[in-house]
Amino acid sequence: MSGSGGGGNDKKSPGTGGTGSTPTPSLSLPSGLPSLPSGLPTVVPSFPSDLPTGLFPSDLKSLFPSLADDEVPYYLLQEGDCFDADEAQPGQAARRTCTRPHDAEVVKVTELDGTYTTDAALKKAASALCKAPLESRAAAQAAGTVRETLVQYPDTGTYGTGIDKVACSLAAGVGADSTHKLTGPLR
Repeated sequence: MSGSGGGGNDKKSPGTGGTGSTPTPSLSLPSGLPSLPSGLPTVVPSFPSDLPTGLFPSDLKSLFPSLADDEVPYYLLQEGDCFDADEAQPGQAARRTCTRPHDAEVVKVTELDGTYTTDAALKKAASALCKAPLESRAAAQAAGTVRETLVQYPDTGTYGTGIDKVACSLAAGVGADSTHKLTGPLR
């Protein structure tokens, strides 16, 4: 998702001339550029002033879940990223610095290929892709460091939109209730 806003720092372009209360936008091009092609409008259209109120909520941001600056969808994680996971938000990850306590580290990012009609089929395929890299990397860790594996993959609806990433991670523990954390990058 993309959007704008925040913090009440709305910057508006100053208008030019005009005697009404609504500023008139202007367009100026730096000298030396080719002129605009003919047929382009020279007047910027405006919204009618008699639109009914109540069509849109007064706070559009309330329609979208807000993510903290460090939270990303799992499919944007990269190998070597460290993160915290929240069991209540399984598709999200809060990136963390690997030298500070964190839940998990991404060992491998791979892609699903094929047709999957159920979430169970996607889970099986994602787990198969992660099995060897997770086992290999876990074997290189100090005893007791890694306690869980975390395989994040799309559900059938998301996979149908083209998101095919699988994040294979090793974890000390996952979630706010976990008392175990990784305190450095994996070996």
